[in-house]
Amino acid sequence: MVSLPSLSPEVERELSARMDAVERFLFDHAAGEFPFATETSRHLISAGGKRFRPMLTLLASNYGDPTREEIIKAAVVVELTHLATLYHDDVMDEAPLRRGVESANKRWGNSVAILTGDYLFAKSSLLLADLGPDAVRHQAMTFERLVVGQIMETQGPQGGMDRLAHYIKVVTEKTGSLFGLCARYGGYLSGAKPEIVETLVRFSEELGIAFQLADDVIDIESSSNQSGKTPGTDLREGVPTLVTLLVQQMGLASDTRLLELLSGPILDESDVEFALQALREHEALHEAKRITMQYAESARKMLSTLPLNGTTEGLLGLCDALVSRSA
Repeated sequence: MVSLPSLSPEVERELSARMDAVERFLFDHAAGEFPFATETSRHLISAGGKRFRPMLTLLASNYGDPTREEIIKAAVVVELTHLATLYHDDVMDEAPLRRGVESANKRWGNSVAILTGDYLFAKSSLLLADLGPDAVRHQAMTFERLVVGQIMETQGPQGGMDRLAHYIKVVTEKTGSLFGLCARYGGYLSGAKPEIVETLVRFSEELGIAFQLADDVIDIESSSNQSGKTPGTDLREGVPTLVTLLVQQMGLASDTRLLELLSGPILDESDVEFALQALREHEALHEAKRITMQYAESARKMLSTLPLNGTTEGLLGLCDALVSRSA
């Protein structure tokens, strides 16, 4: 779990205890009658992860009654949904590594990875049935946005749409939407006031955008597996990111070779290393950090209407923790 230094000791103790409950529930709920399905579905669960989404769900529930049993289930629902998308994403990206371990598609093949993602979606749906029709409706609406975002990314910008604007829209749908769902579940299932719930949703979507943009920076800048993926994965797959789109937008004459490499997947490892080094020294990386901070600051401002308490301070700290990942 991400450390939030701004949390009061009391809020931190309560959050830590509930996150432990989420972790146990998550691990247990992945089990099924078929041992192999249990093994493959627990593969990424056991690898760990930042658990941003369930943590956001729990923090949002503090604006109502956080002791309601539905809250833990909702936190597991969003993490299972996220995990399922990772299995599918790794197949589409042919990723060899996820969360510092061998990806499911690399270990067992694409078919098993896809079916494991489907299995986790089914497990998530079983929990949703206990949360009521509103929860099911919001999950369906969010899932539609996730899929549309993926289709948009696959298809690319259409009708002369600006590539950077298209990318931010993709990030909003693929990442921001699920962050927003976390806050919605935590808020309304705990009985928080509707106006507070809507503020939390808007905040969380903006936070989700900043989260993904920070990952874009980390994929370029990190010399380790800080993002849980092999650094330069997006370059190898020819996937556009904030940093590479900014380089292409700048179109500097001195970037001729770099721009040529960024026009598609980079297959040669020496070319990947060249591109990484060039991007780490590029003005576009600094601009990407500035834009990331801009979204995080926008999210922070949205919290101004919430009660100033330990939870609000924790959410502010979440913004800081997110940006510091790419600072």
